[in-house]
Amino acid sequence: MQKLKHLQGIVFDWAGTMIDHGSRAPASVFVEIFSKKGIDITVEQAREPMGMAKREHIAAISSMPEISRQWIDQYGHECTESEIDSMYEQFLPLQKSTLQNHCQLIPGAKEAAEACREMGLKIGSSTGYTRELMAEVSPAAKQQGYEPDFVLCAEDAPRGRPAPFLLFEAAKRMNVYPMSRIVKVDDTLMGIEAGVNAGCWNIGISRSGNMLGLSQSESDALSDQELEKMLPPVEQQMVKAGAHSTIESVQDLLEPLKWLDDLMEQGLTPQSPLPTHR
Repeated sequence: MQKLKHLQGIVFDWAGTMIDHGSRAPASVFVEIFSKKGIDITVEQAREPMGMAKREHIAAISSMPEISRQWIDQYGHECTESEIDSMYEQFLPLQKSTLQNHCQLIPGAKEAAEACREMGLKIGSSTGYTRELMAEVSPAAKQQGYEPDFVLCAEDAPRGRPAPFLLFEAAKRMNVYPMSRIVKVDDTLMGIEAGVNAGCWNIGISRSGNMLGLSQSESDALSDQELEKMLPPVEQQMVKAGAHSTIESVQDLLEPLKWLDDLMEQGLTPQSPLPTHR
């Protein structure tokens, strides 16, 4: 396979990008921990801040106007930091048990990672999961043939996405500079925004990711007509957030990587005005 001339590193997200089609595990647990507090949240509300570190994610849900009103009606005050801490403590063991059934590689993920290596890319990964949670995920992914050069977790940066710090740390681990030589691949708006803030190229994942939120079997059952209605709004949101290219799943990755490398050959950067590649 032909080596890329300019790109040197790629950073993959995990749930919805490389594993857990539809990013199902986190959404279900957020719904459950709020339900335990007597607060009803929808799956859509649970998914909205996806990509953040999980404590920040809980705080973001609790501050949504509809959720905040429910909390005040239930407890007589807005959700406090200690209550967020309490839900986060409940979240971790629930998420850990749920992950056992949500570590399946997304079809094509192993092959995409292997192709990236053949093209000369160093492979990093970042996640909103903690190290404790990734202790469940990483070995399962390795058994299926996917092992990035390193895994960066929520506690490896002072702030999670959309802050750029995890990507800066990834650049250090890969020894790649400038940031325009790195591609971020993510299925969340927060992840894409982090890539923009870091100065990376950004590729958004639509069909297998959090925003569509469908399992593999649910996705496979969709007709072409249904996909034509469901995917464009997701892609448009990703482009608006800063994605330079959108693909349905990671198995479609190679063409946009070559396209981005060609843009760099022309002297363009992630900040240049570009046509969006789809």
